[in-house]
Amino acid sequence: MAIVYKLISDDQEKEAYDKIDYQLIAIHTSLEDYRLAFSINKCLPVLLSKCNSNVSIKNKVSEVQFSRFFFDDKKKDIIWDLIQNKNEFSATNFTVNTGLFENSKTQIAIKSYLIPEYKKVDYFLRIENCLDPITIQNTISEIKKIKQISTVYSVAIETIKSKNNLIF
Repeated sequence: MAIVYKLISDDQEKEAYDKIDYQLIAIHTSLEDYRLAFSINKCLPVLLSKCNSNVSIKNKVSEVQFSRFFFDDKKKDIIWDLIQNKNEFSATNFTVNTGLFENSKTQIAIKSYLIPEYKKVDYFLRIENCLDPITIQNTISEIKKIKQISTVYSVAIETIKSKNNLIF
């Protein structure tokens, strides 16, 4: 019996790894995450619920947690994730030079972003295994009906440099 070896180039491996099987919707709103999830549950056929594991991103200073609401539609095989894009956290033990021979430790607030290219976006709705553009447009038009939402639009994932932050 002969042994067959298969060589895979780096380009083929990267292409398989970089295959995008989700759509991303940006949401601008002043609503809290749980209120937004509740509003989306009312206008769409989903049941988003708070996920036990938040999305964590390591920052230069510390690890930042972003809240996540999750729904797995087993009938349609679609996974819905509502993810916070902005989070502000306090960092302590920063040494600030206050005089010639004096240093003091202060506490500062640092704002961090899940997707830094979209700093104005408050939340992202990631829809996995749904590549139908008509369904995405219907979803966007339904979310636009929520009063407290300023704007909603689809995001081209290919243009995002930090799309690895969306892998969790």
